[in-house]
Amino acid sequence: ELVAILDADKEGFLRSETALIQTIGRAARNVNGRVILYADHMTGSMRSAIRETTRRRKIQEDYNQKHGITPKKIEKAIHQSMLEGTTRDEKIPAGVTGEIIKSIEKEMKNAAKNMDFERAARLRDRIRQLRAKR
Repeated sequence: ELVAILDADKEGFLRSETALIQTIGRAARNVNGRVILYADHMTGSMRSAIRETTRRRKIQEDYNQKHGITPKKIEKAIHQSMLEGTTRDEKIPAGVTGEIIKSIEKEMKNAAKNMDFERAARLRDRIRQLRAKR
């Protein structure tokens, strides 16, 4: 819900207009999202980022009003497998472990890219188990 940007007035790679917009956008994904920019003075990047964020917010609010949309927080139950963890204990030949880990890492990254974070977390845990068995 809260994104705080320290030293927002320090111009540079992480405080450019684009970087600030992206960081501010993290809070915008939450219905109660708030952003605090800590700075000693207003920079051009900050001014532009605030202006662009305000512009985008207005477009979204107009769209929501036109289509009768009330933003609400997404609530998902934690999948039982996340609470239990993985329990498989099969024996894996030492030479094959590296190939298996690479394959699972690829699956994990694809799951994260597709926002299937529960699957990505299960795969991450499986990788840790395999590495521990080496």
